[in-house]
Amino acid sequence: MRFAPTLAALALLATPALAQQSGGMQGMNHGQMAGMNHDDMASMMAGNPYGQAEMDMHQKMMAAKQGDAAEMWTRKMIEHHRGAIAMSRVAVRDARDAETKRMAQMTITKQEKDIAELQAWLRKHGKRPQ
Repeated sequence: MRFAPTLAALALLATPALAQQSGGMQGMNHGQMAGMNHDDMASMMAGNPYGQAEMDMHQKMMAAKQGDAAEMWTRKMIEHHRGAIAMSRVAVRDARDAETKRMAQMTITKQEKDIAELQAWLRKHGKRPQ
């Protein structure tokens, strides 16, 4: 179809604008976050029990910049999995739904195993695990 690529292109162009409008922290850059005070951050995270875990994960993933692409990916994935664990712990603690709690606990177990594998890769390649 001739117009299908045009629609796809429009969708790709619209995505950043939509993300900016969605509210919360999704449309913010690091400069905007750095200029915020504690009260601003607290009001943004009000009602989001995962906010602190999300911010911590994002900050730690962005800080994982050492090594080549393989090492950097491994370090970023470790932080990503740690973020999943932190969010899952919130769900285990706060969710009312038993199935959600069960899935969150399974996620913790799986992510801990994945972190151990990623750290083993770092050691195997003479890198210090984090």
